[in-house]
Formats: sequence, C-alpha cells, structure tokens
Amino acid sequence: MPATILIVEDSKLVRAMVRAALQADDHRVMEAPGGREALATLDDTPVDLVITDVNMPDMDGLTLVRALRARPRERSTPILVLTTEDGEAMKQRGREAGATGWLVKPFHPDQLRHTVRHVLGTPA
Repeated sequence: MPATILIVEDSKLVRAMVRAALQADDHRVMEAPGGREALATLDDTPVDLVITDVNMPDMDGLTLVRALRARPRERSTPILVLTTEDGEAMKQRGREAGATGWLVKPFHPDQLRHTVRHVLGTPA
C-alpha cells in the first residue's frame, strides 16, 4: 500500500534520486530542503515516514528528529536517516534522538526501497 513520505534533504540531486526510488513503489513523495521547511510541511500534512539527511545548513537532521519526537503527531512516525555519516558514535546519537533506522550514502535504490518496506511493514 503506498505511503506518504517526506524527504528532508538539502541536495536537489539526492532528493530526486530518493523520490525516483520511492515513486517506483507508488509512494506519495513530499520534499523539504531543510528541517524548518519539514516542520512547516508537517504542520499541514501528516506523513507515514520521514527520511532525513544529517548535514543540512539550517537545522541538522538529528535536531529535526528530536523536534519530531517532541510533537504528538510525529512521536511514533518512523524516521530514517540517510546520510554520509557512518560512524558508530553518530549512529548512536541518531538512535538516542529517536531515529528508527540509518542508511549510508551512496545508497542503492533497491536497498532504500527494501528498508522503507521493512519500516512501513509492507510486503516486498
């Protein structure tokens, strides 16, 4: 079943690659170039999943994850972090902030789609 997914990423190219992978499974994809825009988008539209980068200019992804976990509607929304950061300490910080999962760039579209299906509990 298609889901509504918000991609939070400052790179237009990465957003386009993630969007293409997710639309292959018929998901409705929304985009925000940063954390502040993501929070504003989520004020108006609930989503089934958030995928965020860590390194963004206006609000880093872990700050966004903490902000989402503090909001009643997004408290239990799955959040995947998609980033170049692959150190164990950074992943631990992500878990502590409330991230559901962690994917490292560069990513393979099939890997992203598989992880999204797993997180959403949908069949392969």
